[in-house]
Amino acid sequence: MIKKEDFFSFQNTVKKLSADDVNQTSNYLEPIKAFARATNQSVYIIDYKAKGFEYVSDNPLFLCGHSARKVQEMGYEFYLKYAPEKDQELLLKINTIGFDFYEKILVKERKDYTISYDFHLKNQEKKSILINQKLTPLFLTEDGKIWKALCLISLSTANESGNICIYKKGGNTVFQYDLKGSFWSTNESISLSQREKEIMQLSSRGFTVSEIAEAIFLSPDTVKFHKRKLFEKLAVSNLAEAIAFCTNNRLL
Repeated sequence: MIKKEDFFSFQNTVKKLSADDVNQTSNYLEPIKAFARATNQSVYIIDYKAKGFEYVSDNPLFLCGHSARKVQEMGYEFYLKYAPEKDQELLLKINTIGFDFYEKILVKERKDYTISYDFHLKNQEKKSILINQKLTPLFLTEDGKIWKALCLISLSTANESGNICIYKKGGNTVFQYDLKGSFWSTNESISLSQREKEIMQLSSRGFTVSEIAEAIFLSPDTVKFHKRKLFEKLAVSNLAEAIAFCTNNRLL
């Protein structure tokens, strides 16, 4: 049976903190709370030394009917209660391969990387939703261990759990993990042309095809063509999925 302690890898054990480690966190939660208030994002902070959640925002997407304070108190017990057993095992796998990956990165570059993955949560009515979680280091110890990490949660645009990717800030390469073959592969990250960005930005504001066509001086048929090709590029089937994909992957 999986226990919450299993989520905290020996590879990233934080046993003690130096004065410099502690000083870097002075009042750091206030801007994160402000960000959560301003954007209504689902945000939480993992503390790997305390082995729990230090902060959980009020957005209900992640809370499965609980208050943010209750989920913070539950910590990793929350996953054991609301993630299906198969996805609990997936989360443990992500922990292992994620920390393995970070151990191979220069310490000074570790904050530049973000890991993204999808897993299911069951709410109190046992209904399952697929969410995407992005985790990035927030504070490192002097020896490079991840002490605190910032997590952003949104609805996934995928069809199943997994989809493990690591991105580097400013890089064009995406590291994707093959769960069946147990290996990382590298691929070029998806990018949008200026025209595609214009169409997606206007679409996300609720513009119709005719209104987009008028705004960017194209025919409606040309706008439809661009949207169809864009959906193919993003592997989505409708506008809502396209907007979610672009938002989750910072393409706009």
